[in-house]
Amino acid sequence: MIRVLVVEDDPMLAELNRRFVEKIEGFMVIATANNGEEAIKELKNKKIDLVILDIYMPKIDGMELFRRVRKQNRMIDFILVTAANDMDKINEALKLGAVDYLVKPFEFKRLEKALLNYKARKNLLIKKPFASQEEIDKLFIGEYKEEQEKELKKGLHEFTLNRLMDFLEKHKKELLSSETISENLSMSKVTIRRYLDYLENKGSVKKEIEYGSRGRPSYRYRYIYKNKE
Repeated sequence: MIRVLVVEDDPMLAELNRRFVEKIEGFMVIATANNGEEAIKELKNKKIDLVILDIYMPKIDGMELFRRVRKQNRMIDFILVTAANDMDKINEALKLGAVDYLVKPFEFKRLEKALLNYKARKNLLIKKPFASQEEIDKLFIGEYKEEQEKELKKGLHEFTLNRLMDFLEKHKKELLSSETISENLSMSKVTIRRYLDYLENKGSVKKEIEYGSRGRPSYRYRYIYKNKE
């Protein structure tokens, strides 16, 4: 069982994150903390494997807490969950060894992916004293990311797909044309349509026909929100 500490100054978000974590098999939330000082006490008194940590908190902020734990050379992992998306924070998080970085607001599936990747890496490290190159690749690239890439059609790329998915999620209440998406993402309409066809086949978007004044049909796309709570 992976023991988790949730550190979040918003009580409602802390409770929501706790529920999210405990939906996933193999994880148990040992404690929650509303600020950095409380988190330090919990880390001293309890055995913790993973900290899900907000950056902006009163008293001791998340990055300072992260630095202190690293200076103590404690074998604790961190997933940062924060509204901070500036590159300085991300760069420092990487240097300190964060296993993932989630920008608020995020959906449960993104946290789920972070935790499943973490569990897969941890299980591999525990089970085998030595690793093959393929297993090392899974540790550093991510097992579930690798599986997702295998599912993509030839010629489609995960980075482009994620850009499109993020845009569609942000505009999930709208019917969007491929032209509108193309202009916003600075990508060709042909490329956008290929990815939209792929997402339609997977059930992630719905395509609807819209007839213009001359009767010529055009297509509009709507993101299909899948609530996993």
